[in-house]
Parts: sequence; structure tokens; C-alpha cells
Amino acid sequence: MIQVQPVIMAGGSGTRLWPLSRAGYPKQFLVLEGNTSLFQQAATRLAALAAPDLALAGPLIVGNEEHRFLVLDQLRETKAEPSAVLLEPMGRNTAPAMTLAALQAMEGGADPVLVVTPADQTVTQPEAFTAALQQAVRQAADGAIVILGITPDRPETGYGYIRAEAASAGLTVAQFVEKPDLVTAEGYLREGGYYWNSGMFVLRASTWLKALQRFRPDILEATRAAFVARKVDDKFVRPGKAEFAAVPSESVDYAVMERCPGSDIPLAMVELDAGWNDLGAWEAVWQVTAKDADGNASRGDAIVKDSRNTLVHATSRLVSVVGLDDIVVVETADAVLVADRSKSQDVKKIVQQLDASQRGEQTLHRKVHRPWGWYDSIDMGERFQVKRIMVKPGATLSLQMHHHRAEHWIVVSGTAEVTNGDKVILLTENQSTYIPLGQTHRLANPGKLPLEIIEVQSGSYLGEDDIVRFEDTYGRK
Repeated sequence: MIQVQPVIMAGGSGTRLWPLSRAGYPKQFLVLEGNTSLFQQAATRLAALAAPDLALAGPLIVGNEEHRFLVLDQLRETKAEPSAVLLEPMGRNTAPAMTLAALQAMEGGADPVLVVTPADQTVTQPEAFTAALQQAVRQAADGAIVILGITPDRPETGYGYIRAEAASAGLTVAQFVEKPDLVTAEGYLREGGYYWNSGMFVLRASTWLKALQRFRPDILEATRAAFVARKVDDKFVRPGKAEFAAVPSESVDYAVMERCPGSDIPLAMVELDAGWNDLGAWEAVWQVTAKDADGNASRGDAIVKDSRNTLVHATSRLVSVVGLDDIVVVETADAVLVADRSKSQDVKKIVQQLDASQRGEQTLHRKVHRPWGWYDSIDMGERFQVKRIMVKPGATLSLQMHHHRAEHWIVVSGTAEVTNGDKVILLTENQSTYIPLGQTHRLANPGKLPLEIIEVQSGSYLGEDDIVRFEDTYGRK
């Protein structure tokens, strides 16, 4: 039996899919089509790899500390049990992330084959995907590094390319090519032998560590130091923060893969023709979304007239367009994007400007997800803010206090257990309570149905950082 450890890289920020993708809720956790997120789709695809000769472990997730409860919640919906969730204290690109995964996978003396995939890709032919990955696993078990190369169907300029050559054991990687211009990409298609680099890698954990030791020992040593300094909290594994901050930031490709051709490290490629797409920008979303006779793709409450090859994505209201060609329109509750489809890679420039201006629209949606549920800031003005809050059954917010605001809570549905100073009361539909400024308080849902309340805040300062936590179920004290 070949031991197989699926690894999902879930730490990206997805800036080119703004305004739907935000730093606090990035693209891999979004539902762009159907009813499951990209992250959930990745977990489901990897779960199908099991075979009589392949022993499959639960997925190992590498992600961001801020998204840890999103990871667990979405895995729970797919019935997947993670082997571990490695939480990076800050982003250091994919080479350190993969190194953390390899070190974790080898705990206890194991040396499984890692099947490493980003969390933000789509596949329309899962059976072909499974067959290609199983082939790659069997090759990697013998010591090779195997890359999945995508059969190109258009002269794409947004992807890096791999040039592959025939060898006795299949295809071998001869060269990596950076993202080309259109003329060069067209030449690749005519010439043949070029494939898109999928960013999916299959290799033994020890094979990765040996290759990294050869080409970038500084990354290996620094990441190992962070892993040694880790703290473990059930499924959560947190590398040492100070140690991880010292890890050089580098991608898997630059650190190792592009150095392998011409060396004695075998680098093979398995061709993947499975309706693959890397949803890196809105152009890619248009590519994979069902279209009408004029090439228009829409999601949500949208009306499209006299337009061609246009994408309209509406989330909270009716969006109507007339006379648009090759345009992207994305609407959320607090931001709207209108862009030329051919410029969709440049959406990240908007995010950079928002970040430089310290605006919140690049970080959070109006509706903010929390481990206990969510809140939606439905109105605000001078000295007041109104929120709609949902608390999951059995969930509890922190025991907390505010220096600058008082709060009024009105129960819309469900049952609320309210700690207000030294009193604990139960409130049901249409009942309310008042939390004075400076009062210690807590909200909990003791019932089996979601609790929804309306919260009206009033005071001189209403920022989310005006919270003093005394107790917290989710480790935020």
C-alpha cells in the first residue's frame, strides 16, 4: 500500500477576485458556482483518490490563522476530517507552506506521497482528474517529483508553461516558461509539447525535503526551526511566530522545480485533461460559467440586454446592464467593480490602492463571518450602528466589555441566553435587553435553531477594536 497524504494550500488572498474575495474571506472559501466553495471542491476531489493500492489519509490543510474556523466549518460540511490544520502566522509563499506540510506528514517516521493542490481551482471532469492523480502518485512513490501539466486549449497569457519531452517512463519536464505574451503563447500551441503549469505537485515528503536541502537549505532550516517551535491545539498546529517570520518567502517553482531540469533530481509530468481552470481572475470565472447565446455569463439577480461576452455577478440586489461587450460587473453589498475582461488581472491594483488608503473594503465584507456565526452591518451613522447578528446553535460569543458604546439587543428568532453583569436571562422572539456602556456581557445560543438578533450600538466610538475579552471559547482572549 502506498501511503497518500493530500495537502490543500488554502492560504491565498485572491486579490484579483475583489470585491467578492476579501482578505478576511478570500476566494478559496467562496461559492462561485453550484453550492460548494472552491476549497470544499478541492477536498472532495482529493477524497476520491483512494484505491486498492493507495491508503488515503485525511487532508492536511495549510492556511492562515485568521481563517482557521472557516477551514473547519467548510470541511465539516463535506464530512472530511483533516489530519491537521497548519496555521501560518504570516504569508511566506508556497515553498515554506509545502515544507511545513512535509514535516507534519513525516511525524512519527512516516514518509507518505504528498498530493499538493491549491484550494482555488475547478475541474469539470473529476474522473479524469482522479485517474491522472493516481498515476502521478504511483510514479512519485518511486522517488520522482511529478507535476500535473494542463493540456492548453487557448493561447493563455495568465499562466506559466511547462515544456515536456517524451521519455522511457512517460513525460519529463525539460523547461519552465514564465507567463508569455500573446504571440509567444500562440507559438506554444502551434509547436506542441507545452502545457500550463497547474501548481499541483505529487512527491514523497522526504523527496521534497531532500530537494529543498540541495537548492534552498536556508528555507528548510528556517522552516524546520519554526516547526520545532510549534504549538498544537487539537487539529490546529501553529509554527513558532518569530521563527516563521524569519523564513525566506519563495514559491515552490522558484525554490526547487525550475532548478530540477538538468539536475539528477527526476522531474516528471503527467498530462491532465479534465476541464481544469485556475480561478485567478474574473476572466477565468467567465470562462467556466455557463453562458447564453451571446456569450454572457451571470449569477444572482441580473438582467443582461444587448451585450456580448460579459460577466455579471450580483450578490445583494438587481444588477442590470445594457450594451456592454467584454465587460465584468461584480456587485456586493458595499462595493461594485466594473472592468474590461482583458484587464481583469489588474483588479489587484484596486486592492493595493484600498490597502494604501487603509480602507476596510479590501479586508472584510459588510457581512463578516465569525466562528460563532456572522454579523451584517446594515446601517450606521453619527454615534450609532445597526447590526443583524446570527449565532449558531450551541455557540457562545466571548465574555466582553466595551469602553465607548452601549448596546440594545432585540431577538428576531430563536432563543438568546444573555449574561448582563451578574444576571443571566433568556430572551425569545420580540424580547429585548439593554447592555450599558462598560457592562460585562455575553451572548449565547442555547437552542437547536440559529439565533438572530438586531443589535443597535450607540456611543462615541463604534470600532470592532473596542472589545475587552475576559473569556473566549475560540482562543481570542
